[in-house]
Amino acid sequence: MTAVLVAWWRAPTAALLCAGATVAAGAAVWRLIDQGNAELARFVAALERGDLSQSFSRPRRGAGFDDLGAAYDRAMSRLRDERAATLGKVRFAEALVDGAPVALLLVEQDGSVHFTNKAARRLFGRDRPCPADALVRYGRDFADAVARTAPAPTRLAHLALGGLPQRVAIDVTLLEAPGSAPRRIVACKVIQAELDGAELAAQVDLVRVLTHEIMNSLTPVTSLAQLVAAAMADDGADLADARLAAAALARRAGELERFVGSYRQFSEAPVIAAEAVDLVELLDEVARLFRASAAGGGATLALTVTPALPALRGDRGLLSQVLLNLLKNAGEAAAPTASITVTATPTEDDHVRLVVQDNGPGIPPSFVHDVFLPFFTTKAEGTGIGLSFARQVVLLHGGQIGAQPGPPGHVELLLPLAP
Repeated sequence: MTAVLVAWWRAPTAALLCAGATVAAGAAVWRLIDQGNAELARFVAALERGDLSQSFSRPRRGAGFDDLGAAYDRAMSRLRDERAATLGKVRFAEALVDGAPVALLLVEQDGSVHFTNKAARRLFGRDRPCPADALVRYGRDFADAVARTAPAPTRLAHLALGGLPQRVAIDVTLLEAPGSAPRRIVACKVIQAELDGAELAAQVDLVRVLTHEIMNSLTPVTSLAQLVAAAMADDGADLADARLAAAALARRAGELERFVGSYRQFSEAPVIAAEAVDLVELLDEVARLFRASAAGGGATLALTVTPALPALRGDRGLLSQVLLNLLKNAGEAAAPTASITVTATPTEDDHVRLVVQDNGPGIPPSFVHDVFLPFFTTKAEGTGIGLSFARQVVLLHGGQIGAQPGPPGHVELLLPLAP
């Protein structure tokens, strides 16, 4: 009987003990899960707040929490390093923008203008944003350029500072970021000093060339005039000699008059009548005209044009005249056995490169920078107008022209293609 009672008592006790152990184990597991979730929630909350200073390492916690905390700390350390690197790049970019020598304006979608860097704040004397209308104080031309300018090649405007208008070059960059309205960065560079310097240098060069040419013409005129005056003053002088001297004087004075007339003609800039120009047709036409001319009679001319070359945007007549002048110069320079090649190839920046090359001696290195000056010439019968006119026309087309020292003779043009 006693044994039965003991067995009856022990069975429920064992069950109760097992149930208690199960509950205790479940509670322990729950605590571990809850602690893990709490650590994960703390980690995520730190990320949401951007607080990367949190630490999750707590030694001797066991149950994998040491490894979990170490993993969280490694993630935090990597994020801190990435943030530091990003901040370093941002600070560098900010310092670069702020220290840029060109004034930068940030134009918002609503038209408000921010003076982004020190150059802008120094140039305009203000550091707080303003509406675009407030820029009228710097000149209507400048305000309109900032308000309406879209991304395009550099354009010029007048900027009124201190009561004096100055020329400013304006470049625009469109900023587009996901989730935000597009904005524009307007770079403003005052170039009045550079323009004044270039104009002064051009005037000095022009005066130098004019002085040289006019003095060369005046020296024989003066000498002949003195000879005629002396002959007329001498009653016994031979009038035939006086007549010859007077004829030479008149001829030389006429040459000087023609020179001055060519200067007046050069001083009037040609007007561009822009149209789409097929360069292949233009070169073929110019080649036919050149071969029919005196300079092209004994010359060989080869054209090399890239197939399917896009059209130019320019004045066909003026461009034809420029090319014909270049071919004429090449033919005369390499006579009597002139061999001329003309190549036309497109560039990667929507231009066409034209190269006129001949087998002549070319331009001496000391004259490379002078040949495009008005009235500069190395020919005995030259006027110095051709290359100056060519440069004027090319610049009016928005292109460039240059020469390489020879031999061989080499002149290169860069002209924009039609949009």
